[in-house]
Amino acid sequence: MSLDTARRVLKIEAQAINDVLARLDASFERAVELLLACKGRVVLSGVGKSGLVARKISATLSSTGTPSFFLHPAEALHGDLGMLARGDMMLAVSYGGETQEIIALLEALKRLEISLITLTGKTASTLGEASDVVLDVSVREEACPLNLAPTASTTVAMAVGDALAVSLLERRGFQSDDFAALHPAGSLGKKLLRVENLMHAGGALPRVSLDTPMPDVFHEMSAKKLGMTTVTQADGRLAGILTDGDLRRLMEKHRGAVLEMRAGDAMTGNPQTIGPHVLASEALNLMEKRKITSIVVVDETGAVLGVVHLHDLWTLELI
Repeated sequence: MSLDTARRVLKIEAQAINDVLARLDASFERAVELLLACKGRVVLSGVGKSGLVARKISATLSSTGTPSFFLHPAEALHGDLGMLARGDMMLAVSYGGETQEIIALLEALKRLEISLITLTGKTASTLGEASDVVLDVSVREEACPLNLAPTASTTVAMAVGDALAVSLLERRGFQSDDFAALHPAGSLGKKLLRVENLMHAGGALPRVSLDTPMPDVFHEMSAKKLGMTTVTQADGRLAGILTDGDLRRLMEKHRGAVLEMRAGDAMTGNPQTIGPHVLASEALNLMEKRKITSIVVVDETGAVLGVVHLHDLWTLELI
């Protein structure tokens, strides 16, 4: 019984999205152009379930490069109207198009020269006729068997909001680096974290010079506990690296003579490097592909900035 209900609900909501897809026209393009031209913030507003949809659309816009916030219309009428400023624009969600709290804001919007886009199921409503652009999000029926609880209608409004946000994202040329800057925490933030934010740098960076005696190299590697050390030239540029594996192979080949060597004699030259702005997920893919446990982070001149270790990336649960 419950499965039958679930299938019916999903079928109705899927059909509602297909219906709005068929209705998309030049009004959607005008809405995108208006949003792109906004010099301030895109202010979302709505009441009840429509308000919850508006909050979600606002959050999606903000996270994809379009500054936005939610303004409850009732609170706006009691002081929060001061949050609006010239250059902003409003995107209202009102299925019936007669939400009195939003209608009461129309005079203030006109005074501040704030454009209005409305997502509504009644394009001939008060809000629809007062809007600069009206987007038809009407549905044939709600998934609620009483045809009362907003279900299909909220799904369609949210989907159209997503379509607006993604269209703006593409038009603005919003890239993964931009997304990373706005999502520093959570699973998204982990996947978009840059190596400069997790590399071992400063006093934690294992570093020796070309002339460093091997006993001192051993000490540096042991102290920094990364199983390797960078070998740098006098100007700070990377010359090579030495790893635990390198030392074992040297000891097998040269035995006690290793202690008489300098870092420059024993290092591996031209090691794999990456820049500081590379995403952690890319660094992980590279290290697993090359079967290496550490990678040196350098700037555009080749100067050593830090070291990223495979275990640091594994602990982020990037996969």
